[in-house]
Amino acid sequence: MSTPVVAPRSLLYVPAVRPELFDKAVAGASDAVILDLEDAVPADRKTEARTHLRTWLESESSAGGDVLPTNETEVWIRVDPDSLGDDLDVAARPGVRGVVLAKCTAASLHATDEMLGRLEGERGLMTGTILVIGLLESARALVELGQMTAMRPRGRLLTFGIGEADLLGDLRMTRSERSAAALDALRVQVVVHCAATGLAAPVAPTSTAFRDLEAFEETTRHFADLGFRSRTAIHPGQVPVIHEVLSPSVEEVDRAREVMARFAAAAGGVTTDVDGRLIDAAVVRTAREVLQRAER
Repeated sequence: MSTPVVAPRSLLYVPAVRPELFDKAVAGASDAVILDLEDAVPADRKTEARTHLRTWLESESSAGGDVLPTNETEVWIRVDPDSLGDDLDVAARPGVRGVVLAKCTAASLHATDEMLGRLEGERGLMTGTILVIGLLESARALVELGQMTAMRPRGRLLTFGIGEADLLGDLRMTRSERSAAALDALRVQVVVHCAATGLAAPVAPTSTAFRDLEAFEETTRHFADLGFRSRTAIHPGQVPVIHEVLSPSVEEVDRAREVMARFAAAAGGVTTDVDGRLIDAAVVRTAREVLQRAER
């Protein structure tokens, strides 16, 4: 039985045009930072942002040098498909965990994989070192989900995220109580495709209303109920909320450990949990996922 794949719980966006924030971000509480070369950077400052990012990644005191952040914060870079070659040239470096591919489609995902493979070879990195999270932001991306998950289900592609503002615009949908069920159906479609191909659970979109943490907590719980296990943030204040909601409780961890202990003791035979319920493959898989999330 395979070990579940787990993505970072929290991924904090940081504009790549703000280099003074880089060190502070990786020293913060988030599991990962996404240094953003796409929407957070005006078109006339893209070259400047890449220069800032390249300089930081190459410095010895940054994530790209010999000294990694002491709290092991992962460094991700959001890349723009309209400037994919230039963005990936900056991103494919030691210390970078992966790229978030904005406006992901089957064609751009394939191109990203090809370019990263070439850059990894040129820079002495093992093939597949740089992971990819595909950001779904269009109707086309949803239609091509099956094709994309089949490309490299357990390789470079870690999981998908949803860029809901762009997606709703492309679908001509309005976010409202009347459209909530339809939007949840789209979200679950992503959850299903990720689960069916062994990808990590998908990354939930953030909220731009970063001061309303009560609402942010409620929507994070809703995403968790739907099968999401990660969420992006645009403000550090959102990170503790994500961690509180998406981290297994002490009771869940204890229960998972007991399930695994009973399963191991049964040595392939039939066994039950403390409440007398059968421990089958699905129960063991859930327990393993809880323990891996807790360890992370």
